[in-house]
Amino acid sequence: MTENDISFKIRGAIFKVYNTLGPGLFESVYESALYYELTKMELKVDRQLEINIPYEDIILDVAFRIDLLVENKVIIELKSVEDLAPIHYKQITNYLKLTDKRLGILVNFNTVTILKDIKRVANKL
Repeated sequence: MTENDISFKIRGAIFKVYNTLGPGLFESVYESALYYELTKMELKVDRQLEINIPYEDIILDVAFRIDLLVENKVIIELKSVEDLAPIHYKQITNYLKLTDKRLGILVNFNTVTILKDIKRVANKL
């Protein structure tokens, strides 16, 4: 399955979660619901996956957590904020580079229209 195939399924799951729950809840609620929807589709999903950060010749003793990683190919970064900010795009771009993944989806559930708040972020795709 390609990143684009996975992305199509993810978008469908995002719409279902948003239409069921609506805006204004905590990110963790949307993460749980989206995880449920994606696993129902029989996709392999890792949740709150810890990724170590390489620096020169060492691995730093800190790590970041990917909200969801689907089929070991697509990173999903969930937000529930007033507006997506440039730092949110930089965050998912860095996650893609550090993991050498090619596609990320940044989604903000705290919106009146979910369609405009689902953003694809590519890394060498």
